[in-house]
Amino acid sequence: MVEALCVPRISPGDIFRLEKEEGTDLGMLAASYTNRGELVPSDVTNRMIEKRLGENDCAKGFILDGYPRNELQADALDVMVDTLEHPINHVFEIWISDKEAVKRISGRRVCACGVSYHLTYKPPKQEGICDKCGQPLVMRDDDKPDAIKRRLEIYHNTTEPLFDRYKSRGIFMRINGEQSIAKVKEDIFFVLKDRRI
Repeated sequence: MVEALCVPRISPGDIFRLEKEEGTDLGMLAASYTNRGELVPSDVTNRMIEKRLGENDCAKGFILDGYPRNELQADALDVMVDTLEHPINHVFEIWISDKEAVKRISGRRVCACGVSYHLTYKPPKQEGICDKCGQPLVMRDDDKPDAIKRRLEIYHNTTEPLFDRYKSRGIFMRINGEQSIAKVKEDIFFVLKDRRI
């Protein structure tokens, strides 16, 4: 979608991981929550997103990935988009079962250089070693089973209730994420082609 629409993808998780890698106070604060499978407090997340949306590459739009996750964040986003004059045109839930979520997330491995792998779907050429830089791959603390289950509980309790907000605006669409990647992409672009992007 980023390539097709020529807009940036903005993920709070990516922002926090970058801050953590750089050893910033914000990164350490974020890690203290995410390592337990909890969300970073909304006030911190909202400030980071607002700052990011104000950058030049967002002038023509953006794709938010994993935000908003609760009512406080959704309220803050409404204020941000009004200020920046960026309407939220589409909200997609790429739905998968909890069982599939655990399977996908627990198989993820990452490298310090930023490359991600999956033990089943995108394994490295040499087990446990990054193809790009040769460093060892690791499992993020928030990808461990207990943290995943906690994240799913938070998702069901605080994120799913947001869907009604976006349904009432006529911009919510559920996509079956257990299909092939190509079919998920096809379904998303089918919705986008008939609506203003």
